[in-house]
Amino acid sequence: MQPLTLLDDIFQENHLNLLFLTSLVRKVEQWKRTVDRIDLFRVFARVVECANFTRAADTLGLPRSSVSAAIQELEGRIGARLLHRTTRKVSPTQDGAALYERCLRLIADVEETENLFRQTSVGPSGVLRVDVPGRIGRLIIAPALPEVLVAFPKIDIELGLTDRAIDLVEERVDCALRVGKLHDSGTIARPIGNLPLINVASPRYLSQRGTPRTPGDLVTHQAVHYASPSSGRIAPWEWLDGETVRTLTTQGRVSVNSAEAYIACCLAGLGLIQIPAYDVQQHLRAGELIEVMPEYRAAPMPMTLLYPHRQHLSRRVQVFADWLEALLKGQLVGDSGGRK
Repeated sequence: MQPLTLLDDIFQENHLNLLFLTSLVRKVEQWKRTVDRIDLFRVFARVVECANFTRAADTLGLPRSSVSAAIQELEGRIGARLLHRTTRKVSPTQDGAALYERCLRLIADVEETENLFRQTSVGPSGVLRVDVPGRIGRLIIAPALPEVLVAFPKIDIELGLTDRAIDLVEERVDCALRVGKLHDSGTIARPIGNLPLINVASPRYLSQRGTPRTPGDLVTHQAVHYASPSSGRIAPWEWLDGETVRTLTTQGRVSVNSAEAYIACCLAGLGLIQIPAYDVQQHLRAGELIEVMPEYRAAPMPMTLLYPHRQHLSRRVQVFADWLEALLKGQLVGDSGGRK
């Protein structure tokens, strides 16, 4: 009877191993299906954000056919139409909009879980794509980048310098710094602070025209006009009277649409300008420009850091945003001076 008992033990052990392996295979298959679904959710979310299959495919690095097939598979699994499709635009249906919000939370939770232990062991890593206004990027951020690269050696930075509004999702930008009032763009906004503005003119101009003391004196003066690069609208002269913003249309023979040209024309004696204080600090110290009407400055311009619409941010974006806020507040945001 002893050999039979031994055979029974072996059979029972093999049977248990087989049950274990079967259970393991099922769990692996279930895990693969979950991963597949998460990838489908990522594709779906990107299509909604880009409102276009081709742009979504480009940002994901996938063929357009793969993106289209992924959406069809997801709609088949869910059993509902998720997108309205036209030749020009893709938009979510009511079911698609509800799924999109859930997808964002799920994707963020998965990414946060994946990075949880990696962050504590090796720190934030990866490529960070940042877009900032041209002069702030050249004068403030670029010279300070060695500091953040030393502090976070696993992060690489792609720094874009543009003053126009951009689509963060379509252009694959992780965060963008913008100055001035924002239009509702569906992005997440993080206020950084306010950028003081001052009134300046060149000594040459002031020697020819005299120094204005109040906005009422501007009727006999010339200003360099600044036209918005996006709309072409010329900004009026502005100042704060207590809490009230006052404006005045000034005379001027030259209009420009870039900060560099604005400052250059002022240096050439073509008129008064209103400019962020940091932009002309070197010229003020050198005596090439002189501040006028310090009691009648324009309202400070808000600075805002924008993120794509996601519930959670990657660790590398968080640490860079904290560093950038401290840098800008230390160098740009200050007392706006006395006003009447």
